[in-house]
Amino acid sequence: MTRVLITGVTGQDGSYLAERLVAEGHEVHGVVLPSEVDVPLAEGVERHVADLAEIGAVGAVVSRARPDAVYNLAGISSVALSWREPELTARVTGGVVAELLAAVREVEEGTGREVRFLQASSAEIFGAPETWPQTEATPVAPVTPYGAAKAFAHHLVQVFRGTGMHASNVILYNHESPRRPTTFVTRKITSNVARIAVRGTGTLALGNLAAVRDWGWAPDYVDAMVRALEHDLPGDYVVATGESRTVGDFVRTSFEHVGIQDWESHVVVDTRLLRAADAPTLVGDATRAHDVLGWKPMVAFEDLVCRMVDADLERVRAEHRG
Repeated sequence: MTRVLITGVTGQDGSYLAERLVAEGHEVHGVVLPSEVDVPLAEGVERHVADLAEIGAVGAVVSRARPDAVYNLAGISSVALSWREPELTARVTGGVVAELLAAVREVEEGTGREVRFLQASSAEIFGAPETWPQTEATPVAPVTPYGAAKAFAHHLVQVFRGTGMHASNVILYNHESPRRPTTFVTRKITSNVARIAVRGTGTLALGNLAAVRDWGWAPDYVDAMVRALEHDLPGDYVVATGESRTVGDFVRTSFEHVGIQDWESHVVVDTRLLRAADAPTLVGDATRAHDVLGWKPMVAFEDLVCRMVDADLERVRAEHRG
């Protein structure tokens, strides 16, 4: 049995990862924020409370838990929020990684055993790339505070790996599930589409419908994380489907799944929702993950959208009956 520490354990990816590792027989520890002490975790996960904005807090958890592996999934995950709170984003999404890596090194030095580290990096580190699809060799040039913080963390992992640490980056492109908060555009879309389908009326306000993204299924991407951490050699891996879709495609697929063909009549473009800067085309080439890790996405775009809409339909119908 391996002792594993997961930061961001209450989030979409963290919850899927914790469930998987518990099922595989690992001893799982999860870092939660003070505001999350009552959030349910997968059965068997040991909870550690730490304020990521407090310097030294998460490093102290690593020192106490003395894990064999650390998955860092924590951080400000909203690009829009990173524009409103860039300093907090820099600390929680970037600075925490420096603290974690230093704490991991201390555990290695104190115990004489290897501690593996996995960083959930992001396609946002590429900013507005001039070429696509992007690979591990694409220049890192973020255009948002979130992307800049992720880029700092990404480089730190590479620096510590250069000293001999088993530290890997998985460069995650957009990945979704019913566990996404409604603050994300994908869940905002599916939850509103479900509400419109049940009530027969309503509108959906969105920003840039032309933004292009590479969307995958969250549990598939968690599988890539596990494969990267468990691989004999550390490295960096783009995790993506290689297929590009616009926000408009996501909207259309959602509405068509509930039988609404004239979806444009329910959509309003709100210029207040446009970002100060937005990466126009992000689509990844996961060839290295395929070849080295044996990973490939299992759920297609249309299927993941329908799964999310169905989950929201069930929730809205339950609320409606209530």
